[in-house]
Amino acid sequence: MNKTAPLILVIEDDPQTRRLLKTNLGNRGWQVLEAEDGKTGIAHTKTAHPDLVILDLGLPDIDGISVTKRLRQLADLPILVLSARSQEQNKIMALDAGADDYLTKPFSIGELHARLQALLRRVNRAAGCLAIFQAGELQVDLTRRKVFLGATEVHITPIEYRLLSILIRHAGLVVTHRQLLLEVWGAEHINDQHYLRIYMGQLRHKLEANPARPRYLLTEVGVGYRLADDGNEDGG
Repeated sequence: MNKTAPLILVIEDDPQTRRLLKTNLGNRGWQVLEAEDGKTGIAHTKTAHPDLVILDLGLPDIDGISVTKRLRQLADLPILVLSARSQEQNKIMALDAGADDYLTKPFSIGELHARLQALLRRVNRAAGCLAIFQAGELQVDLTRRKVFLGATEVHITPIEYRLLSILIRHAGLVVTHRQLLLEVWGAEHINDQHYLRIYMGQLRHKLEANPARPRYLLTEVGVGYRLADDGNEDGG
């Protein structure tokens, strides 16, 4: 195997999906290790030390949510859930269990590759102690806690900055309402989604050229928010 290429563990019981992922991701420069059930996936995580995990929720032996929790106990590695379960509650449960992102079947290999790249960037940012975050015209100096659009400094409140810094930490990935409320306001406010709507609205008016069609602060309907880390996405 090419030791310089990231190793992805695919935990998926459908052989056709595994073949599709192995062929297409392999062609894009990833190494792929396969597991047909949860127990095998957990065992591979212990022995092969993958860089990322792609996990199906509908496994034949262990529910994918339980596998997610077990993987999170074993290692702080990125987990992308890939599942036919499209309901918002399933996404929220997977993300709250420790998954980093969620993609619904059917999916495009291009979008999956982009999500995997975002996960790797998150890992590299954490390892490199990122000092400056930049996406398009948006630049955040995390050392001085200053925010700029182009050359113009944007003044934001402490709570707005805390929200933005959490989204930067997970840039390119969805962060649930619950996680944002927990980290910014505390456990007693995890049901107060109106707090998020107010402050995200304020951030959009300060950072977006058109708050109704945001370029950076994207909504994952019913689930949470995502900060576009390439500045080229659109969302509502």
